[in-house]
Amino acid sequence: MKNILLTIEDIFNIPTAEIFNPDSFKDIKSVSIDSRNIPAGCLFVAIKGNNFDGHSFINDAVKNKANAILINKDKIELADNVEIPFITVTDTTKALGDIAKIWRNKLNAKVIGLTGSAGKTSTKEILSVLLGTKFKVNKTAANNNNHIGVPLTVLSTTEKHNILIAELGTNHFGEIQYSAPIIRPDVAVITNIGDSHLEFFKDRKGVLKEKKAIFDIAEANKGTVFINNDDKLLSKLSAKYSKVITFGFAGCSAVKGNIVDYSYEGKPVLNIQYKKQDFNINLPLYGEQSAVNFLAAAAIALYLGLTSTDIIKGAKKLKNVAGRLNVMKMDNKVLIDDTYNANPSSMAYSLSILDKIKLYPRKIAILGDMFELGEKAGLLHSNLLKVVKKAKIDEVYTIGPLMKNLNEALKSVDSIKSRHFTSRSILKNFLEKKDLTNSVILVKGSRGMKMEEFVKVIEEI
Repeated sequence: MKNILLTIEDIFNIPTAEIFNPDSFKDIKSVSIDSRNIPAGCLFVAIKGNNFDGHSFINDAVKNKANAILINKDKIELADNVEIPFITVTDTTKALGDIAKIWRNKLNAKVIGLTGSAGKTSTKEILSVLLGTKFKVNKTAANNNNHIGVPLTVLSTTEKHNILIAELGTNHFGEIQYSAPIIRPDVAVITNIGDSHLEFFKDRKGVLKEKKAIFDIAEANKGTVFINNDDKLLSKLSAKYSKVITFGFAGCSAVKGNIVDYSYEGKPVLNIQYKKQDFNINLPLYGEQSAVNFLAAAAIALYLGLTSTDIIKGAKKLKNVAGRLNVMKMDNKVLIDDTYNANPSSMAYSLSILDKIKLYPRKIAILGDMFELGEKAGLLHSNLLKVVKKAKIDEVYTIGPLMKNLNEALKSVDSIKSRHFTSRSILKNFLEKKDLTNSVILVKGSRGMKMEEFVKVIEEI
C-alpha cells in the first residue's frame, strides 16, 4: 500500500507559496500545528489562534525535527536562522485548508461529510461504530469541526483508512462553503435544520442556506446526498440533486424507521426497513433523538454495503458520548448529563426523555440558557413550556437571564414546581441540600453555561 506523501511539487501548488532551502526538502508524511507533536517526516504549520501564535514555536518545531515549516510571509524574519526547508504563504490558516485539499485528492478512502443543527456529533459517533464492523474508519476527533479542525481531520487520514467521516460545524455564513470543498464528500448528510445560531442565520431558512452547501459540493463531486424526509425544509431538496437517498420516520422514505417500543429504562426499540431488509434493534442509547441519529447513520451504513446483521452487531458496541445524553444510574436516582450544548430542538428531545424513563416517578429538569438565538431568544425559551408539559415534568429549576422567560411561563402551571436562580452558588447550594431520591434528573444548557458543574454537584450528593 503506497504511503500518502506531500511532494515538493505539491508545495508549489499551494497558492502564494514560496519555498526556501528547497534542495534539502524531503517528502512530507504528516502535518501538525502543534510544535510539541512532530512525528517523523512532519510539516509544521504555524497558525495564529485566539490564545497562541504558532510562529512563536518555530524553533521548537525545528528542534523536534520537523521536515519543514510553513509560516506567514510577514513573519519571515523569524526564520532567519532556520536551515531546514521553510515555506512562506500569505495566510497559513488558508494554506492549511489548501494542503488538506491536496491530501484529500490523494486519499482512496470514501469521504462522508456530516452537518446539521442537532445530533451531528452523535450521528458521527454511531456511524463510525457501525462502519467499523467492516471498514477501517477515521473520523473527526471530539468536536473539531471548524476551519482548522476539518483540514486536520483530512490530514489525519492515511492510506490505511477505507472511510473518513468528517463533521462540519458552522455558526456564520460561508463556513460550510469553505470546509465542504476541503473534504469533497462522496456522501453528504444534514441531520436536520433547527433553530441554531439564529443570532447569525436569522431563521431556519438561513440555517438551510448555509448547511446545504455540503449537498452542493457533494453534487459537484458526483456524490450521494442523504435527505431527512422528516425535516420539512430538507425534504423539499430531493428533486435538486441527482443521487439522493431519503430516510425518515414519517411518510415514504428509502430507509424507513419506526420506534416500535421503549424499554422501561427509556431505550427505544427501532424498526428499520430498507429494500428487502426489515429488522428491529434494541438501542443501547436513550430517547427519540438517539433513534433519529441512529436511523441517519444506519441509512448511510446500509448504502455502503452493511447488512442488518452488521448493523445489529455494531449497535451493541454503542456508548453515549460524554456530555450528550449520558444517562447515569445512581443510588435511588437517574442523572442525565446532556450539558455539552443546547438549542431548542435538542432541548425538546432531551426533555422528552424524562417521560420515557420509568425507573423513578419524579422528573426534574435543571436548565441553563440556550445561546445564539438572536432576537427570538426570549420567545424560544418560553416556548419550552409546551415541551415541559408534554413530558410531564414535575420540577424545573432554571439559571441564566434567558431561562427566566421559561420560569415566567411556568408560573401559569400550578402542577409544575419551578424556581429561577440568578446565582450559580445559590443553585449549587440548593441542589446540595435538596432530596433528589426517586427522581430522574436532566441537566442541560449551552456550552457557555457550564452546566456540567451542576452535574458534578448531583454526583457528589
